[in-house]
This record gives sequence, structure tokens and C-alpha cells, in this order.
Amino acid sequence: MWAFQSPKTTLLPSHATFLPRPSLKSPICSITLNPTASTADNNKLIQSLCKQGNLTQALELLSHEPNPAQHTYELLILSCTRQNSLLDAQRVHRHLLENGFDQDPFLATKLINMYSFFDSIDNARKVFDKTRSRTIYVYNALFRALSLAGHGEEVLNMYRRMNSIGSPSDRFTYTYVLKACVASECFVSLLNKGKEIHAHILRHGYDGYVHIMTTLVDMYAKFGCVSNASCVFNQMPVKNVVSWSAMIACYAKNGKAFEALELFRELMLETQDLCPNSVTMVSVLQACAALAALEQGRLIHGYILRKGLDSILPVISALVTMYARCGKLELGQRVFDQMDKRDVVSWNSLISSYGVHGFGKKAIGIFEEMIYNGVEPSPISFVSVLGACSHAGLVDEGKMLFKSMHVAHGICPSVEHYACMVDLLGRANRLEEAAKIIENMRIEPGPKVWGSLLGSCRIHCNVELAERASIRLFDLEPTNAGNYVLLADIYAEAGMWDGVKRVKKLLEARGLQKVPGRSWIEVKRKIYSFVSVDEVNPRMEQLHALLVKLSMELKEEGYVPQTKVVLYDLKAAEKERIVLGHSEKLAVAFGLINSSKGGVIRITKSLRLCEDCHSFTKFISKFANKEILVRDVNRFHHFRDGVCSCGDYW
Repeated sequence: MWAFQSPKTTLLPSHATFLPRPSLKSPICSITLNPTASTADNNKLIQSLCKQGNLTQALELLSHEPNPAQHTYELLILSCTRQNSLLDAQRVHRHLLENGFDQDPFLATKLINMYSFFDSIDNARKVFDKTRSRTIYVYNALFRALSLAGHGEEVLNMYRRMNSIGSPSDRFTYTYVLKACVASECFVSLLNKGKEIHAHILRHGYDGYVHIMTTLVDMYAKFGCVSNASCVFNQMPVKNVVSWSAMIACYAKNGKAFEALELFRELMLETQDLCPNSVTMVSVLQACAALAALEQGRLIHGYILRKGLDSILPVISALVTMYARCGKLELGQRVFDQMDKRDVVSWNSLISSYGVHGFGKKAIGIFEEMIYNGVEPSPISFVSVLGACSHAGLVDEGKMLFKSMHVAHGICPSVEHYACMVDLLGRANRLEEAAKIIENMRIEPGPKVWGSLLGSCRIHCNVELAERASIRLFDLEPTNAGNYVLLADIYAEAGMWDGVKRVKKLLEARGLQKVPGRSWIEVKRKIYSFVSVDEVNPRMEQLHALLVKLSMELKEEGYVPQTKVVLYDLKAAEKERIVLGHSEKLAVAFGLINSSKGGVIRITKSLRLCEDCHSFTKFISKFANKEILVRDVNRFHHFRDGVCSCGDYW
């Protein structure tokens, strides 16, 4: 019996000796080194064992070899990661130190990479600190390890020290330090660091490396600097599919879904030699979902099937979400049902899909089915199911699920989970209870939590709590105009016009402007965009004329314009004219003119659907006998025969 086996017959060196054939009770066979053999032959034997996965025997023989070679240690380190054994890795490291290899920069690099694999960052730092002769490879290894572990600021501090001693960077250095800029929560300060590194790249002539510039696009994308990312992308001398995918993802994840689809179209038309990959398709599907572009999404689905990308889990999960966000929940369910394998992301997609459509109990049922099938919920699972409870007003169910996070699944609630709970209680007009949750939080609430409270105060016109939340939000997000507008909305609804004026002055003093609402509609595979306007746009005369006519006819059917959303102390007729120019009404009018008989009008809105547009669309759906789907920033509204699927709870 051999101590190790190979699928092919292997001739061992003549010096290898074998122990007697073991009895049936013997647990393992072993190989011993011939003490008369040369060091080179002994090293080859240890290396051979490593390559064949026999780490235990390789380590046993290592203890008898007084002069292991550098390559032997390299293969032992690699073998430790392949066997996922930190204890063996530390054993190799100790042996390496005892044999005087502690100052070998090549092995220091391998050790740092090894400890990074085991998430043992302290050990990686120790290797670096004890290495006196630090090559760029040693620096890069630690930069990579620290970036992966989320220690972005530490990387940038070390990078600054590296520059101060005149150690030059290479193309990998720039990639790692750019990734470090987004591997920390101090986004504002590290964005400036990222811009400095961008300048270094240009100054040292590294802007011709496609992977560096692609990482730069990623860095700007994660900070939301879309124009900077676009500028980098457009100036790249060479682009590969990763570059295109990075820019498409930048648009898709930063509220520029229309631009994402346009760039994808450009990729398909102008680069015949580049084939979009699964990462590209996920971003494109996300863009289709954001715009409720069903026909575009169907075309993408066909492309995915033709290219054989339908077996890749992230792509299929994105398909489930896309169909659901385009109003075709049944198609999303069908895609999910046909999946051979499902991971937690797939389940989360389905839970979230039912949630945004208002089917809270169904979403909870899917969540429970996921657990029954042995899939452990992730923190995102709870964000999805708690959001579903919020949209359906399932307060008691949401509270039980929130409690089960830590008790049953060992997940500590994050800011996102607390924001969901505040939203759940706030929508149900249990604002004091929501405020109590914030007071009892063990972590800093942050803008998401306070924003949820302010949004709930807007629904129920609670001025006192709104002012309390606004004070915190103005401090945390001084340049977010949306928070000021929400407070002004609450003052306007309460008839507190002095408060509205104060907020407007604050906006002007800080140089901020209210972001106009935008709506999108897909007609014959083409996407059209509309912006809310206070003044009549000559190019929209036909739409405005139709809306005025419809408004007059709907008033006879019982429609009463709800003008409280107008932040001006004006006459009723003037307020009516302003709300008639809201982007979703323009999109509805466009859909009525251009959609086929019996066709569904699908609209996406960038903001929360206002009360007047909600009421107007309900009347239109009955008056024009049209099915209208509107997805706002919160949820789906399915209008049919004068009724909305949200039950006027959104």
C-alpha cells in the first residue's frame, strides 16, 4: 500500500524508503526521508506531496529536512490555503522563521496573502512589520489584505508613508489603494483621497492601464460621483467588457437607469468583439427594473437564454426582480420556480418582489418556506421581509420577525433593520412607538432611520416629531434637499406658511434646490422621460390640453384636486394648475395617447406618489377603462377600475 496515491504510476526517487505494510488497524501510511539523500531530492519529495494534496505527510517530512528550499515553503503555504488549515499554516510559518527565511520578501508576500485568506489580519501585519526589506510586492500584499478586510484608511496611511520614503508604486498598487478608498465608512474624506490617487495615476502615466481606470470608475461609482466616473470612462484609450460593465453598473446603481440602458445599447452596436458577461446582464436587468421597461427586459431575457447565462444565480435572481418590478409578478415567480438551484439571494428577490406589490403575508410565507428548505436568512432577507410588512401594515408580524433576528438567527440588527421598523410603525401611525425605538437604539441611528421617521411624519402630518427628525437630518445630511422639502410639505399641510418660508430660506442659504420629480414610461420598446414642471412647456401642449380636459371631466365624476402638496400660499386654481404638471400625470396622459387598446400603462416615478396623483390615477383607470401600473420610490400601485392595490396605504 502506498503512502499517497496518484491516478498515474509515479516513480519515486531511489532514496525513498517505505515502512512495513501496515495492519488493517493502522490509521495511516507514511513516507520517511532517506538521511543519505541529497537536500534537493528531499525538497522535491516534499514539493511532490504538496502538489498531490498530501499536506500532513509533507509537514511530517519537513520536520526532518534541515534545508528546505524557498520553493518548498511556497508550495507548503499554498497547500495550507488549499486545505483551509490555519494551524498548519502557522506551523509552516514557525518552521520558516527557524530556518532563517523571515527576511525573504518573496515568502513574506506569500505569508501575507495566506493570512489574508484566513482573515487573520493581525498575523499579516506582523509579517509585514518584521520584514525589513520591503519590495513593492510586500506592500501590495498587505494593501490587498487590508482592503479586503475593510481597513481602507490604514491602507491609505501606509500608502502615504510608502510615497514619503520614495518607494515607487506599480499598476497593482494603484488598484488596491483605489479599492481601499471605498473599504471604509469615512466616505467623504476618502473620496478626496481617491481623487489624489487619480492625480498620481495621471502624473505617473498609468492611465493607459485598463484595469486601473476601470477600478477608478468603480471608485467614483461607489461614491455616487457619476459625472467623474463617466469622464474617466470616456477618456479610456482601451475598454474591455469589464470597463463597460463597470460604467453600466455605475449608472444603474446611482439612479441613472435610462443612461445605463443607453450605454448597453452602445456596447451592443459599437463593439462587435466584446460580449457582455453575467455582471453586465445583472446591471442591465436592474436598469430595466428601475424603469419598469418590460419589453426591454424581455429582450434581455432572450439574450440571456441565447448566451447560456440562465444558469448563473445572480442573473436569474435579477430576472425575478426585473419581472416583478415591471408589474409581472407571475413571470418573476415562474422564473424562480424553474430554477434548479436557489441561494439566499434568489429567495430575497422573491420576498422583496411580493413585498413591493403589497402582498405582505405572501412575502412572510416565502420567508418561512426559505428557512424550511434549509436556507439560512441573511441580513438582507430581514430587510426584504420587514419592508413587506411595512407596505402591508403588518405591524405585529414585523415586530415578531425583528425580534427573531437575534434570538433565532443570531443576526444583530443594523441601521437598515431599524429604519424598516421605524417605517413600519410610522406608516401605521404609531409614531411615538417609532420614536421610542430610535431612543433605545444601541447604534447611531443615522440618516436612514431619521429619514424613515420624517417620511412617516409627512404621511400623518406630525409637526413636532418632524421638526425633531429634521434637526438631526440637517446635521447629518446638510446638502440633501429632499429632507428640507419634506419638512416644508408638512408645514404646508398644517397651514404653517411661516415654517414653509423658513425652510425655503434655509434651502436658498445653503444653495440647494428641490429636485423635480421624474417619471418614465415605455412605449413600443422606447423609454420616455417626463419632469414635473410648474410652468406649461410648449412641447407638452398636447399632454397638458388632455390633462386639463380630463381634470374637468373627472371633477364631474367626483374627483377633488388635493393641492396641499403645493408649497406656495396661492389661490386654489393656481395650485390646481401646478399639480396638473406633475410628471406622473404627464406620463399617464402620454400613455393614454400612445398605448394600444387594452394595453397596460406602466410608469416609474422617482419620488413618492403624491396624494393628488394617486387620486387622479384612480379616477382615470375607471374613466378610461385602463389598467395603470405606477411604481414609486416606496412600492407598486396597481390601478384598475378606480381602485388601487395599495388600499390607499403607501
